[in-house]
Amino acid sequence: MRIALYARVSTVKQAEKDLSIPDQLRQMRDWCKANGYTVIMEYVEPGASATDDKRPVFQQLIGDATLKPSPYDAVIVHSLSRFFRDSLAFGLYERRLDKAGVKVISITQQTSDDPSGEMARKIFNIFDEYQSKENSKHTLRAMKENTRQGYFNGSRPTFGYKAVEVETISIKGKKKKRLVIDEQEAAFVRKIYDLYLNGYLGQSYGAKQIAVHLNERGLTLRGAKWARNRVHEVLSNPTYQGEYIFNKRDGKNLKNKPATEWVRMAVDPIIDKSIFEAVQARKAARAPSVVSPRIVNSPTLLTGLLKCGCCGAGMTLATGKGGRYRYYKCNTRASKGNKLCDSRSIPMEKLDSLILNALADNVFDPKRVKIMLSDMKKQIKSAQESQDDGLKKLTKELEEIKLATERLYEAVEKGFLPLDASLQERSHKLNARKQELLIAVAGYRRQQQLPDIKQNQLETFTKALRAKLLDRSSGFGKEYLKLLVSEIRIKNNQAEITGSYSAFAHAVEESKMDALDRVPSFVPNWLTKSDKSGH
Repeated sequence: MRIALYARVSTVKQAEKDLSIPDQLRQMRDWCKANGYTVIMEYVEPGASATDDKRPVFQQLIGDATLKPSPYDAVIVHSLSRFFRDSLAFGLYERRLDKAGVKVISITQQTSDDPSGEMARKIFNIFDEYQSKENSKHTLRAMKENTRQGYFNGSRPTFGYKAVEVETISIKGKKKKRLVIDEQEAAFVRKIYDLYLNGYLGQSYGAKQIAVHLNERGLTLRGAKWARNRVHEVLSNPTYQGEYIFNKRDGKNLKNKPATEWVRMAVDPIIDKSIFEAVQARKAARAPSVVSPRIVNSPTLLTGLLKCGCCGAGMTLATGKGGRYRYYKCNTRASKGNKLCDSRSIPMEKLDSLILNALADNVFDPKRVKIMLSDMKKQIKSAQESQDDGLKKLTKELEEIKLATERLYEAVEKGFLPLDASLQERSHKLNARKQELLIAVAGYRRQQQLPDIKQNQLETFTKALRAKLLDRSSGFGKEYLKLLVSEIRIKNNQAEITGSYSAFAHAVEESKMDALDRVPSFVPNWLTKSDKSGH
């Protein structure tokens, strides 16, 4: 009988340090020799789980064994669990080999070819699968507890950190590890956050531009080039503010697990919490679901802000004479023809200059802004009572949700409720509603807490803002337009600019007395019509 041997261990570390594979091969060779079988090929899989078929050596074995004619009469394994730990998958692959005339034989779990032997193999498979799941469950439980005690699981730490062995010894006799800051990599992390918040040489930077910036300077991600998604991961990872999360994602389907299964561990922060939150707010403000990508990425100044005063459609860039002329044109006219809208196209450079000059000279004038902010304070004070009622209702509901969540956790801990899918879904809904309420509460408080701005601070800010708006090469004009202006409606020879003086006030407060070296990184809040002004 022509034989192929298949030996496997679950991890690469086992393959390097364990004697399991040599022992499996020795026993299988001796067994074949004793039975007079000829070993044609040996397949060795160092470091692959048998719970799925994502094993390159295993797939090569199946491919070779199912050739016509097959080079083997049987595949020999030490135990059936070396072949597969999933009973259904085991049966499918065994049937596939059987059709090719190849048997699967275990030297430690031998069975006959009759129905009783088939039943015995299925029982072995079921027990192997059960044991695998139990081992995984207990291993995960131990790893969770290891994280709660402040130790790191795994071999590849988060970029910016390194895993350092400590004197504490685990049950298996191995040294435990803690995450500590890798100062060389941490410098890259801080640079990425700084570029995202403050830009470079007056230009606003997103994840893609940051990746290009780093690659051009030879700054690598552990030897690999930076990509936009890698920069985005750095900007989104809460580990950098001091909170490492274990067991967040399912390793098989790569989907996030319920938050109730996450385990959080405190680590030394690389980024200050306020900076991390500012980045998250800026990302949220630039998200496609909130702001159209064309507003964020378009090189044109007013794209995404302009509206046609005749039909209400947006206005976009159009060109003429082979691109020599550029102008803003109503989308209705551009896509459906001139009969549905009689607005006219406007030269881009002319309108850009008019809008920027109007904002600089008429809107962001210190005296005018002071009057408008004073009026808005009066409006806020008059609306205080109704806002207080709304805030009380939200706060009450928030406390009720917190109490309900605590009761759920307590019921699970005491064994009154099972941690099943329905309970997890209920917990997700409570957490989602909690986030909605926190956002709403923050909105109310923001409306009620308009910064107290001094005259010299206001004059310094508006003077610097005027210079930035009129400096077309800096790129900050577009950033401040997105921050302070919600819409520019064009009709005939007039432009009505609508924006938030609340956002302007918070921009002044955040910038303090600096010279606007960066655009404020908070999320602008566009309030009710009482907060908007047309010019």
